[in-house]
Amino acid sequence: MNDFTIIWKNLFRKKLRTTLMLIAIFVAFFLYGMLASVGQAFDSPGSSDDKNRMVTLNKINFTQFLPISYYDRVARVKGVTQASHSNWFGAFFQDNKNVIVSFAVDPPTYLAIYKEFDMPDAERKAFLGDRTGLAVGRAVADKYGWKVGQTVPISSNIFSQKNGSHSWDFKIDAIFDNSKVKGRDGLMIFHYDYYNETVSFGRDNIGLIVFSTETPAINDAVAKNIDAMFANSPYETSTDTAEAFSKSFIAQLGNIKLIISLVVGAAFVTILLIVGNTMVMAIRERTREIGVFKTLGFSGQRIFTQIVAEALLLSLLGGLLGLSCAVPALLLINKISAGAISGLTVQPIVFVKGLGWMVFLGLVTAALPAWSAMRLNIVTALGRK
Repeated sequence: MNDFTIIWKNLFRKKLRTTLMLIAIFVAFFLYGMLASVGQAFDSPGSSDDKNRMVTLNKINFTQFLPISYYDRVARVKGVTQASHSNWFGAFFQDNKNVIVSFAVDPPTYLAIYKEFDMPDAERKAFLGDRTGLAVGRAVADKYGWKVGQTVPISSNIFSQKNGSHSWDFKIDAIFDNSKVKGRDGLMIFHYDYYNETVSFGRDNIGLIVFSTETPAINDAVAKNIDAMFANSPYETSTDTAEAFSKSFIAQLGNIKLIISLVVGAAFVTILLIVGNTMVMAIRERTREIGVFKTLGFSGQRIFTQIVAEALLLSLLGGLLGLSCAVPALLLINKISAGAISGLTVQPIVFVKGLGWMVFLGLVTAALPAWSAMRLNIVTALGRK
C-alpha cells in the first residue's frame, strides 16, 4: 500500500462527511469563479488595441446631452483622425425586461472607428444605405431568433415618437460579430438621422462623441484642447479615453470589486472554519492509527505530508469542480443576457488565482492537525481512546 492509497482511503473513510465538505468547497469556488469573472469583465471593458480611441461627453454626466454641432467642432480638432457620435436609446424588445444595449449612430463614421464590428460586405452596404436599417450583434440575433431582412419593433424606455408611440420599426440589414473580444456582440446600432427625424424631444442632441487620435501620446493634449474649447459654455465637456469612460460608467453601479471581495471573502472564511474544524476532528479520530503507523516506522514528517496532501486533495477536488461548473453557468448567463456584459467568461487568470486559493485553503486547514500528528508521542497515541 503506497502513500496515495492511504491518503485516498482516509479521505473517503466517512463518505457523508467528505461529501458535505466537498459540497461546501464546491459552492465557495463556484461563487468565486462566477463573481471573479464578472469582476474581470467589468475591470477590462476596453480593448488594449484602441488606446487612441477617446470619448467626449457632457461634463455633468453621460445622461446629459450635447448639441450635435459639437461633433463637427471636435472632428476638426488637431490630432483627431476620425470622429463619430452616438446616443443611448434605452431599447427593449416586446417586454421592458428584454433590455438591449443600443445606440443611434452615424453608421459610416461609427463603423470606421469600430472596425471590430465584422459583418458581410453586402449586409454592411445594405445597412449603410437604409435609413430605417438595424445592425444587430450576433448574441442579440441568436437570443431572439432574428434574421437578416426581418422587420422588428424596438421600443424605448426613454424616448417617444412625435405620434406618441415609444416603438420604432426597424429592418435588420446586418448581423455582426466582434473580431477583437469574444462576447462583445450584445448590442445593436441604427441610424441617428432616422431617430432624430422622428423623436418627440431632444432633437439635434447627441449623447457622446467618440473619436480616434493620431497616436495615444497626444491623447491628453487633445482632451485638454477639446474641453477648453467648450469651457464656460452651457454644455461643458469632459474628454477621456474610451477605456476610462467604460470603467467610470461601470463604477456608477458601485464598487464591484469590493462587493465581490466581500462576498468571496465571507464564503472562504466560512469554508475555512468548517473544513478546518472537520479536519481536526478527523485526525483526532485517527490518533491510535497514527500511533500504529509510527510504531511500524512511519516518520512524523511522512505522516505530516500525508495529512497535508489529504487536505490539498480535498480542496482541489471541490475547487476544480466548482470552477469548472462556473464555465457553463457563465455561458448560459451570457446567452440569456445577449452579451450585455462584455467578455463574461472564466479567464485563465481566474483559474490561476483559484488554484492558488485551493492550495491556500488546503494548507491552512491541514496545518494544525498535521503539526499535532507529527509531534504525537507513540505511547500517548496508542493510549488514547
